[in-house]
Amino acid sequence: MLALAAAQLKYQAQRGHWRQSNPIWVDIGGGTGYNIEAMNAYLDVPHFFSAVFLVDLSPSLCAVAKERFRRLGWDVNVVCEDARTFRLEDHLGKLTEAKPTRKSPTEYTHAANDMMYKADLVTMSYSLSMIPDYHNVVDSMVRLLAPSGLIGAVDFYVQSIVETTGRNYIGGSFNRHVNWLSRVFWRAWFDCDRVSLEGARRDYLEYRFGTKKIIDQRNYVLGGIPYYIFLGCHYERASARAQELLETVDASCTESPPLGPARGHDLVLPLLPEAAIPLGTRSKAYQSAVVNLSSNLPLPSTFYQNHRARIHYDERLNKHTQFNHDYLYAFTWEDPRVDQRLLQINDNDTILCLTSAGDNLLDYLVNANPRRIHAVDLNPNQNHLLELKVAAFQALPYVDVWKLFGEGRHPYFRRLLLEKLSPHMSSQAFQFWLKHSGRFTSTSFYDYGGSGHAIKLVRWLSWLSGLKGAVRDLCHAKTRNEQREVWSRIRPMILSRTLHWALVGTEWFLWKAAGVPASQRRMIVRDSLDRPTQAVSNDDRLSDVTGEAMWSYIVNTLDPVARETLLMEDNYHYLLVLTGQYTRR
Repeated sequence: MLALAAAQLKYQAQRGHWRQSNPIWVDIGGGTGYNIEAMNAYLDVPHFFSAVFLVDLSPSLCAVAKERFRRLGWDVNVVCEDARTFRLEDHLGKLTEAKPTRKSPTEYTHAANDMMYKADLVTMSYSLSMIPDYHNVVDSMVRLLAPSGLIGAVDFYVQSIVETTGRNYIGGSFNRHVNWLSRVFWRAWFDCDRVSLEGARRDYLEYRFGTKKIIDQRNYVLGGIPYYIFLGCHYERASARAQELLETVDASCTESPPLGPARGHDLVLPLLPEAAIPLGTRSKAYQSAVVNLSSNLPLPSTFYQNHRARIHYDERLNKHTQFNHDYLYAFTWEDPRVDQRLLQINDNDTILCLTSAGDNLLDYLVNANPRRIHAVDLNPNQNHLLELKVAAFQALPYVDVWKLFGEGRHPYFRRLLLEKLSPHMSSQAFQFWLKHSGRFTSTSFYDYGGSGHAIKLVRWLSWLSGLKGAVRDLCHAKTRNEQREVWSRIRPMILSRTLHWALVGTEWFLWKAAGVPASQRRMIVRDSLDRPTQAVSNDDRLSDVTGEAMWSYIVNTLDPVARETLLMEDNYHYLLVLTGQYTRR
């Protein structure tokens, strides 16, 4: 939680958020002060914050905290007080003779006096579950937090996925479900120590604040205890500017066909002035927020991100869950230079394209600079991958980007994700990559996803047949003639009819490894029958010709690649499959 909060604060500081005064931090239920000391691993606490307050009701814990900060030489204000009654104005004014002058954000109209006594960061570490009257404490945090402030919380919990049904504002439910046996056991275990794990505490926190990031994890060192990390902000901030915020997101989406529920236009009417509602249907992003605003709920998490490029989607729909929480394409097979040559993309163009691995649309962005790109994919995990790549380009130096996507390995990926990349990613994408952070540290990023099956198959076949040296020679061939000669040695292994019949030509491999869906496979079969416009209605006949059709398609694809293109110089797509990484060329 501290790493995420620090990353967000650094992001705000880099954009000049605090021009006249450093931020204020209040740690609710801070106990012995360990939390504040631990933050120093991510931020220079004494210099980054203008004031730090630790609030706790236990005199003995406060005494330990005071001794800790005396030893560290830090000027931290330890307040032994009920969190429900804590007010910054009761303590902040005593620290200086003159009232502090703090710049209020231009987008709000709060009075200067109100802004003086607001906290920019409010945190709770394993304290919410110990507070009996938690509703009042959370409500007091709402009043305490500055309009553009940040709240961070980490605590134990037990919850069933059923309890979150219909909530589109919780920032994703990835790994949130705790099975029945664990719910009963951990609730009873913590009750013995007067720690309450009921889901209502977390639910109320998510109801009162907009969700920036949410993480559900298990501490397996201590037996698999479920815990969550929450990073949020004022949801009233967006509600007060609802029209401006929604119109901005709506305008970026409506160049593509607008989508939305049939009654969406009617739902907007009570919320916004009639003059502000144009004719026609609003975009999908706009519609996803309408019901929440009319019910006084926070907006979907995507509206509270620093970059609002990701549009809200329902992650529980079957059309999204069919991919088993994984992407198919870790890289793109198609050459974007062909698209550039045929389409002549320029800075006046708006592009609608499939996300896939995101490589091609990033190439369009760099080399053609189109006005806008709409990336669409039925598999949300492909968009998670695109978010990671965009975040890396925004937040990391070239050496780290190269390690991640050039070599496919980075020993400190998890640390980069928490401290550098998290402010640039949506909650769902961040959850996905935190769960799969080992993909960059164990072997290679390109060994995972559906396309990873193809890479591992080539590696396994070359080892089994003793042709690893030939594959290496193919990748380093300096002329086409040299490459063709090496290909003649490798071809019997790659284009083996036995291998094709047993694996490569199967529907599973074509879909899971090569990314060829059933509809595309049927198109290939029709092409082989020389009847591209006539459907093959006889299922038995389709089955008979499928094997030969796919064999011919694979041969007609790979042979020209090996004979007409020079892998080392001109075909980085297939070079990646053979080597598992790119070259700097």
